[in-house]
Amino acid sequence: MSLCVDLYVPGPDGLWDEILDVPEGACDLAGFERWRTVVWGNDAMRALGATYFPRLADDNLLVPPAEVPAFRRECALVRSALALVAPKDDPHWTYEEFLDGIPRRLRNIEDAAERAERLGVGVIIW
Repeated sequence: MSLCVDLYVPGPDGLWDEILDVPEGACDLAGFERWRTVVWGNDAMRALGATYFPRLADDNLLVPPAEVPAFRRECALVRSALALVAPKDDPHWTYEEFLDGIPRRLRNIEDAAERAERLGVGVIIW
């Protein structure tokens, strides 16, 4: 299974009412399912001060439209500290493979967040 990043239109309850189509040329891959805890929700991510990404360890991440700018700042923070947040002792991937894979998936998330801010909608990673 893979994690996907999509844009959503909030409904009256604040949850997603509609998921927008991924535009041509964009990619919605946000990592493998196990990245919820291994990458996005790991201790190093929390120590960095990330608050959005660690939520993936327990559930899907829903970023409301008003919080998208803060989420984009967190993406930039993570990008600046990839060497710190990339797992070093994972039995499935080497540290170097994480250093290659995380930036690609983070770019997909950043692209989605940029589109969300432009359109005034939210971001969901699920």
